Amino acid sequence: MAIQVLKFGGSSVADVEHVRLVAQRVVSRRNEGFDLVVVVSAMGSTTDELLALAQQINPVPSTRELDMLLTVGERTTTALLAMAIQKLGVDAVSLTGSQCGIMTNASHSHARIIEIRPFRVWDELEAGRVVVVAGYQGTSYKREITTLGRGGSDTTAVALAAALDAERCEIYSDIEAVYTADPKVVLDARRLSEVTYQQMLDLSRHGAKVLNADAVEFARRSGIALYTRSTFRPDLPGSVIRANPPVEARPAVGVAGRKGVVGVELSSSDGGALTAALDFLGHAGLVPDFVMAAPSGGVWLLFSEAANVGLAGTLSDVLSGMTARVTSGLGLVTVLGDLAAHEDLRGRLLPCVRGLSQAAGMMVSPTAVTVVMPEALVDHAMRALHQACIGSFAGVE
Repeated sequence: MAIQVLKFGGSSVADVEHVRLVAQRVVSRRNEGFDLVVVVSAMGSTTDELLALAQQINPVPSTRELDMLLTVGERTTTALLAMAIQKLGVDAVSLTGSQCGIMTNASHSHARIIEIRPFRVWDELEAGRVVVVAGYQGTSYKREITTLGRGGSDTTAVALAAALDAERCEIYSDIEAVYTADPKVVLDARRLSEVTYQQMLDLSRHGAKVLNADAVEFARRSGIALYTRSTFRPDLPGSVIRANPPVEARPAVGVAGRKGVVGVELSSSDGGALTAALDFLGHAGLVPDFVMAAPSGGVWLLFSEAANVGLAGTLSDVLSGMTARVTSGLGLVTVLGDLAAHEDLRGRLLPCVRGLSQAAGMMVSPTAVTVVMPEALVDHAMRALHQACIGSFAGVE
């Protein structure tokens, strides 16, 4: 039988009733005649709760011990879903990332998959079982448990789909499709029926939460089409992410927002100090998401707080004795599109950006404009920029 990989996010398996609903979806698809590999995230807010527990013990916990702790969430969901599928009369088995043969580098909290040896998965599929896999985790070549970073269950699903030569890879969540903005924030956001890998990669990197950026990059390299679906409304049309979809060029693709950003401002007057600071941060495992000019004339390094546990404490230790200013509570809003080719888009965008109060900085490229601001203003800015920049164009429903 053809293999399909289905991934269910934390909101899809938030509690026991949700797990039972997902089990019913899986059994229904299995009865259609497919071999299934089901990748799951931790239930609901389990990961955040475990992080909070760790920080009660140590505000700057070891990333190795965090990996040991956080992977418990996915393993719990995996076992519960396998039990629920079994109760419906279908044989199922739960496997950890290491049992699936997912090998990573040795970077705790931000590991990258370097190889997959899915022999155990093949064996279980050939035995007629649904294979339920704990997402977000693997094993390093040092035989250490590692995690793939926030949203890493998406990457697990795509990587397994590639390794197993699966027919398709479907990503289920509480949002059925890729939209021009977060539909929970921008009520008139529009569904994108087809999206290129590059467009989805840009949206994900700038804060869109439908798909993990590493997963999209993995899909692009492997040539795997991704299908987004709603767990609770599978009848709703989703989106397809693939190479060269048959849609017309869009002046603006979407607006993405990100909160929980920490900015580190370094003086650019002393090039040696700036290089030393970047080296120190790199050795501490802190790699900024963005680097941009600061309003003061220096350089701003922008970090995601969620992706770097204990970030404030680590920055304090790393930058001790250096001339650096740390600002927390920042947010980013980005408009993505072909800005270089569409003068009318620039004409609508730039006045809107200038009208945003308390904007603290801006980064411009031919395909994106990113505005830095207090995180409390992110939702308002997303609505304003979406209204100004997203018009009626092909490929939107």
